[in-house]
Amino acid sequence: MSVRSTSPTQKSSTEPAAIRILWSDEAVVAALKPAGIPVQPDPTGDPDLLSLLRRQLNEPELHLVHRLDRPVSGVVLFGRTRRATEGLNSQFRHRSVRKVYWAIVEGRVEGPRELYGVLRRDPRRRKATVLTDVEQGAGGVLRVRPLNLGERYTLLEVEPEGGAFHQIRAQLSAAGWPIKGDVKYGARRGERDRSIHLHAFAITFGHPATGVPMVVEAPVPMSGLWTTLTP
Repeated sequence: MSVRSTSPTQKSSTEPAAIRILWSDEAVVAALKPAGIPVQPDPTGDPDLLSLLRRQLNEPELHLVHRLDRPVSGVVLFGRTRRATEGLNSQFRHRSVRKVYWAIVEGRVEGPRELYGVLRRDPRRRKATVLTDVEQGAGGVLRVRPLNLGERYTLLEVEPEGGAFHQIRAQLSAAGWPIKGDVKYGARRGERDRSIHLHAFAITFGHPATGVPMVVEAPVPMSGLWTTLTP
């Protein structure tokens, strides 16, 4: 089953009036995370996606099953029951969930390719570094396909293998294509709302109650280069 929301969504770095629900049933909620808010409570005390959605749906037991970085937008899954949450968590642990991102990067990317590298996390700097030595087979894989070429930027479809910390941001930067706005990883300048041009576009998973394959897609933000480069 495929669920697609085709209309664009307005990006906001402030608390939204309502979180947009992309798809839901009695077991699962797929919501659209705006760029600029954390997915769960953090030390800043800023409004977060999980708390906002629990209040909006009046479901204090709603469970988050995966995460997106604060400056990233896109689809996020939640479990409505303990059984559904456990089923979704199991799929993420076994890496059977397929995640597809769209990213606008600096430079021109000609043709599809795969990027390899070992990622090392630096907790102090809250940043990942890509090493080139993959002899031990512990490298991260990033599949990249250009969707549209601009004068100075490229819209990419990106599919990560695994779920390493900042994997997409670090590997694209190491390849010479930092994500627009991502100054932490080498972008020329940041965005006013501190967002970056990385969007969780689609997620594929097995429904935790029925096993039916599900695909949920999220519209890109309606701002800036997204409106120019999105097909």
